Amino acid sequence: MKNNKSTVSGKFVIFVGFLSFSFAAVFFLLSQYLAITINSLIFSFLLLFFIVLFGIIADIIGTSVAAADEAPFHAKAAKKVTGAKESVLLIRNADRVANITNDVIGDIAGTLSGALGIALGLQIISFMQDLNQFFLNMLITALIAALTVGGKAYGKKIALSNANGVIFIVGKVLAAFSGITGKNIVKK
Repeated sequence: MKNNKSTVSGKFVIFVGFLSFSFAAVFFLLSQYLAITINSLIFSFLLLFFIVLFGIIADIIGTSVAAADEAPFHAKAAKKVTGAKESVLLIRNADRVANITNDVIGDIAGTLSGALGIALGLQIISFMQDLNQFFLNMLITALIAALTVGGKAYGKKIALSNANGVIFIVGKVLAAFSGITGKNIVKK
C-alpha cells in the first residue's frame, strides 16, 4: 500500500540542496567574519551559543510540525485567530517543514558550530600559547556536542508534549512576518 502523504518532489529536493549550500556559505562567511573582526572570545562564545540554540529551536519546530494536530487550528482559523491559517499550512506541509528545519537549518547549525569551534580554539591558542591545542579542540568539540545533543533531546520533549502550542507560535510569527512584509504566505 502506497503512502501519499509526502509533498516532497524532485524539484523540492534540488531546491533544498541549493538552499543548504547557499545558507551554509553565507552563514559560514558571516560567522567567520564576525569572529575574526570582533576578535573577542566572549563574542565568539555567544555567537557559538546562539548558533547551537538556533539549531535546537529549528529541531523543536520540525519535530512539533510532525506531531501537531490540524483540527484545533481549523476552529481557530474559523474564528479568524491570527496565525491559525499559517499553522494549518505548516501542518499540511509537515514533511517539507520538518526537512527544512531539522535537516537544512539543523545540519547547517551543526556544521557552523563546528567551524566556529575551530576558530574559537585558534583564538584561545593565540591568547594562551602554552595550552595543548589537541585537548582544547577536544574540549570545545565535546562542549558543542553536549550542548547540541542535550538541547535537542530536551527540545524533543517540549516539541512532543506541546506540538500544537509550538506550531501556533510559529504560525503567529509567520502571520506577523506577512503583516510586516505584505506577502501572504497562505494562499486561498
